[in-house]
Amino acid sequence: MDDDYESVLLIVRECYVYKIPPRTTARGYRAAEWGDMEAFLWKGRLRIIAQGKKCSIRLEDNNTGDVFAVCPYDPNDTSAVEPVLDSSRYFVLRIENEGRHAFVGMGFLERSEAFDFNVTLQDFVKQINAEKEAESKPKEDNTPKKDYSLKAGETISINIGKAGSRQSRPKADSTGSGSGGLVPLLPPPPSAAQVKRQNQKFKQ
Repeated sequence: MDDDYESVLLIVRECYVYKIPPRTTARGYRAAEWGDMEAFLWKGRLRIIAQGKKCSIRLEDNNTGDVFAVCPYDPNDTSAVEPVLDSSRYFVLRIENEGRHAFVGMGFLERSEAFDFNVTLQDFVKQINAEKEAESKPKEDNTPKKDYSLKAGETISINIGKAGSRQSRPKADSTGSGSGGLVPLLPPPPSAAQVKRQNQKFKQ
């Protein structure tokens, strides 16, 4: 984003810029082909600046801070910064100005400065890759979780019924007046012989 603040990743107090001949082969550049190393084109400080996901290598005047050249660093563009084949202290930078670009040689006095230069660019790439990986992961659910744990003094009572007990079934009503709703059967009327015998008992 344009409103991201600038962060200085590295400052090297002194570096040298050289005019280099066009590359003649695809195998790379060699510092030995640049001619007299004392006949440098420019000398000043180098700063690596990060702004959001962008990074640039700036060559500036030590006294005034005026920018001599800017090399936008794109990790996906191998031509932005390319080490030479015959030395660990020299590189080829692709500098840009108002839509135009050119390739220049750049070197350090100390190998430790060249090492710091390499490591700083590598760390920037690792940071960008880590941010991309974090953005691709699904977002975590940050909604508050309910607390079902027991507080101090709280207990839980569980009613599981009378385990193992048998419930007695109500006995059927012998009169037939149970829950079935059936009318009880009346005894049959007495026969004529039974009535005659009953009358004889009353006479005696």
